[in-house]
Amino acid sequence: MSLFRKIFGSSNDASNDENQSEFNNIPSSFSLLPVDEKFTYSFKKNGGKFIYCEDLTEVKEQFLNILEENDWFECEAMCFEPKLHSMLDENKLTYKDVANPKFLFASCENLIADEGSILFSSNQIKQQKPNDLPANIVILATTSQIIESKSDGLTVIKKKYDKDYPTNITTIKYFEKAKEEDFLQYGSAAKNLYLLLLEDL
Repeated sequence: MSLFRKIFGSSNDASNDENQSEFNNIPSSFSLLPVDEKFTYSFKKNGGKFIYCEDLTEVKEQFLNILEENDWFECEAMCFEPKLHSMLDENKLTYKDVANPKFLFASCENLIADEGSILFSSNQIKQQKPNDLPANIVILATTSQIIESKSDGLTVIKKKYDKDYPTNITTIKYFEKAKEEDFLQYGSAAKNLYLLLLEDL
């Protein structure tokens, strides 16, 4: 049984909201936690919305639920990755030459456990700066993409791309407005971010 299944139950369970509060208190043994638990705690503490999926059918169902929840049907979406276009086509979403996208639909390079952030490159967001991206973001990632730190993420990118090295490598960390002004957030717009996490381990 997957760690994510144990923590969150299936996507059909109502346990997600009940377990929400346990992520507000990071345990004192945080540094000793397995990398997947670290990411889960940090990501939810940052305000990200986490949806665990066992297979692609579940991914498509949950994506549809996100569209319904936000009334994003027949709207414009930003998406630069051809491998994701079929999910947008299935739901009649426009993604070519869009002027006012409601959300960004993208994959990512890695999920950074120690700070609960998402690592992007030009392969997902071209040369867009995080503040220029739509306020709403839907990310499709896999459990094998969870790594410990940003430096590990850069190492993975170097190995993965070898010569065709991507540009615009950046992270997005804040997924809700801070209740109080946090100087660490200065200059970075908070994003309403959904993570569809597909089990592949």
